[in-house]
Amino acid sequence: MTDGGRREGPNLSTPAFVAGLVVITAMVAALDTLSGAAVRLFPLLIFLPAIVAGLGTVRQTVVASAWVVLAALGITTYLGGKLNDNLLAAGFTAVFGALSVFGCAYRVRREEEVHRLRSAAAALQQLIVRPLPLRTADVVIDGLYQPVEEDTMVGGDMYEVAVSHHGTRVLIADVQGKGLPAIGTALAVLGSFREAAYREETLAGVVEAMENAVARQNTFAATTGEPERLVTALVLDIGRGLDVEAVNCGHIAPYMIHRGDARQVNLGEPSVPLGVGTLAPGPRGGARFAFPPGAALVLCTDGVTEARDPRGAFYPLEERLEGWAGDPPDRLAQVLGEDLRAFTRTAPRDDIAILTLRRSES
Repeated sequence: MTDGGRREGPNLSTPAFVAGLVVITAMVAALDTLSGAAVRLFPLLIFLPAIVAGLGTVRQTVVASAWVVLAALGITTYLGGKLNDNLLAAGFTAVFGALSVFGCAYRVRREEEVHRLRSAAAALQQLIVRPLPLRTADVVIDGLYQPVEEDTMVGGDMYEVAVSHHGTRVLIADVQGKGLPAIGTALAVLGSFREAAYREETLAGVVEAMENAVARQNTFAATTGEPERLVTALVLDIGRGLDVEAVNCGHIAPYMIHRGDARQVNLGEPSVPLGVGTLAPGPRGGARFAFPPGAALVLCTDGVTEARDPRGAFYPLEERLEGWAGDPPDRLAQVLGEDLRAFTRTAPRDDIAILTLRRSES
């Protein structure tokens, strides 16, 4: 969607449209005259309305169809054809032009439907993924969000940042599955996180609220015949102190870049994903790790770590981060996304979400 709500898509300007009609008709007429009676080229004009139908408006297609009918009549009359043959050629040209008009109308209607769907997807995206970069009193957060399909704007991965009196709480998660049911689960998780991040005193309480939201969503899904869904999630609590609290629900542990070194943070054994909390041997435990000034954290979903090159090798994320450890982290997420596409040499096969976190300067 462009600024002001204008529809994207094929656009044939009026000057280009008029010039195209005149130039192509003149070329065909000249070639037909020069070629003699053995070969007639004017029937090729019948394809002109079809070309306009794929690029222009319905009105332009109507004009092109009428123009071609008149041009066919004029050329055949000039060349001295029989009246019945001339009328038959003009009639066939008119029928093909009418079909082009109907085809153009269908194309325009489909484009309008796609435009409405993309507008709704854009509004939904604003509910799921917060625009980045984002600065809080504790951290500066940048990132990259890329759904698996080029024409979609919302995927199964999600992230959120909540500023509370406890500090900055960050969520990155991945919903199992695709489609609208997965988006419904994502909205349930995000809604519970946004509320609990302000309300709950502990990070464990925030995670418990998210677990209850996924459980309720799965209960509702069971009544409608939908499969139950799991959600892997990583939740961080970043305050003014040097330590960060983390609860890992089956997600990828964060990576830290500090003083030219990159390594994955050791959070211990991850807990079970959201949605199967009843199967855990006990309450989900948290872990603490140091996040000193000047360091950067990289959070991602499995669309990064499970990406493969054409030979089947996995993307070496830690090795790549090690190579970028000495660079400024401002564009790290964008650089990582570009390198990931170059590594796979193809469009992503899974949703990708990347967050980079840096301490805010006092």
